[in-house]
Amino acid sequence: MDWGMKNRISRMIKPDSGHIVMLAVDHGYFQGPTTGLRNFNETVDPLLPYADTLMVTRGMLRNCIDPTTSTPIMLRVSAGTSVLTELSNEGLSVDIEDAIRHNVAGITLSIFVGGPGERETLLNLGKLVSMGNKYGIPVMAVTAVGREMGRDARYLGLCSRIAAEIGAHMVKTYFCDDFKSVIQATPVPVVIAGGKKIPEADALKMAAAAIDCGAAGVDMGRNIFQAESPVAMIQAVRAVVHKGESPDKAFEMYNDLKASAS
Repeated sequence: MDWGMKNRISRMIKPDSGHIVMLAVDHGYFQGPTTGLRNFNETVDPLLPYADTLMVTRGMLRNCIDPTTSTPIMLRVSAGTSVLTELSNEGLSVDIEDAIRHNVAGITLSIFVGGPGERETLLNLGKLVSMGNKYGIPVMAVTAVGREMGRDARYLGLCSRIAAEIGAHMVKTYFCDDFKSVIQATPVPVVIAGGKKIPEADALKMAAAAIDCGAAGVDMGRNIFQAESPVAMIQAVRAVVHKGESPDKAFEMYNDLKASAS
């Protein structure tokens, strides 16, 4: 791994803790104006200082994110489907030259293991890894799940290992029972997806459990920006991920910060 690749990864996964809090706000590329992101800047601007990395699409990066930001960018480079169609039929939508022009720290796409689009998305991952390696830009594979796909350790371990075997430098997957076995079988940093909105206390417990299993961190979206107090929530998540705070203490912190902001 060359210097540029190592440098970009170290900007995202903080060397002092070895962990990362990534904020996912790329939902609109297939969901449209997601709840909590209808007014993108109103939601994202207050959260940006607390995010180690922002996962975002090209259009929202260019139109909504201040170019003076020091927050590293994980750029979504796959698209082609919507919630109205078969989600697994994604293709690459951003070329590597445009990613370089946007000075991103990483590039990401979804893979759909077991879905109709499995072959195409896995081949796209291989192409993207080759391009990323050429220019020193790490690739994160997102193990997307469809309506008929499970979320157990066997399936997620299969997806994550395939992504690593093809060459992904990071993997984003879902937390599950026996998550440690997923981590042990995946020789690259793994971050967990927040998934659908759940109560704040439960989201903090999930983050803590993932870290305990060896995850590099979280890539949360709805469980942060749809929280009652998003800024308080991302700070509580940071306490769990970077400082090893217990989920109970972090939830107390969340409530205290929420109260002080009201």
